[in-house]
Amino acid sequence: MANLKNIQRKIKSVQNTGKITRAMKLVSTAKLKRAEELAKSSREYAAKLNNVLSNIACNVNKFDISGFGYDARLFTKSENVKVVDIIFITSDKGLCGGFNSQTIKAAKNLYFSLKAEGKTVRMRGIGRKGVDNLKFNQIDLADVNIGVSGAPSYEKAQKIIAKAFSDFIDGKTDRVVIIYNGFKSMISQEVREIELLPIDFESVAGTSCTSAISTEPDDSKVILDSLIQKYIEFNLYYSLIDSLAAEHASRVQAMDAANRNAKEMVSNLTVQYNKARQESITTELTEIISGMESLK
Repeated sequence: MANLKNIQRKIKSVQNTGKITRAMKLVSTAKLKRAEELAKSSREYAAKLNNVLSNIACNVNKFDISGFGYDARLFTKSENVKVVDIIFITSDKGLCGGFNSQTIKAAKNLYFSLKAEGKTVRMRGIGRKGVDNLKFNQIDLADVNIGVSGAPSYEKAQKIIAKAFSDFIDGKTDRVVIIYNGFKSMISQEVREIELLPIDFESVAGTSCTSAISTEPDDSKVILDSLIQKYIEFNLYYSLIDSLAAEHASRVQAMDAANRNAKEMVSNLTVQYNKARQESITTELTEIISGMESLK
């Protein structure tokens, strides 16, 4: 009888877990739709911004534009990279399959690869899961941002990237990289590594110079500075949005799998319960018959 009660308790516990995973799947599905729509609209803006900046960068590299006022380091790859900033994005919450572990693995691989080359690497973490993992592995973090990846905004992206951008302009760093797990489809995510600084005009849209730069002399530096600032900020913002969409997609998959496993487990436990119940009834009948035979 005690065995039957234990099985019943397990069945009820698994059923309750199944209700939770199903609810989490529905919530993440709704959030995924919103994040996917935002990512699509942001992708169009990013493509246009990249196109404009690539055209400017192409002209800057092609022509000797005296007095334009740009910082050559922004568009020139250093032959002697000494300090690298890695900005990695993970989620603040778990229960999303291998979403975070893939990003953390990619960030660590790049970190140790650059360290092996004798470079100084500074890790800038966004998301509790990645931050906690690196702290556990005793990897120093130059910057920590919690509560951003779950609710990204352009203002938050501006504040985060401002520190890395300022250090690059001041010559404290030679390279800035963003690593995150991006949305590919409902059933798959893709780890992406973006070379943010220096700006590689060959990697952004429109690699050929389509027009000459034409600005008022007094406004040239202001225009370029504004575009570069917008490009840097928006790339991080889009990375946060893309990562959020991938997180929800991964959580939908994980919760769907958990829900299926819960149903399968309930089915198996029900079979066990019925067998145990039948055995219990058979034992009781045997005892009754034996008792009646002994009274004869």
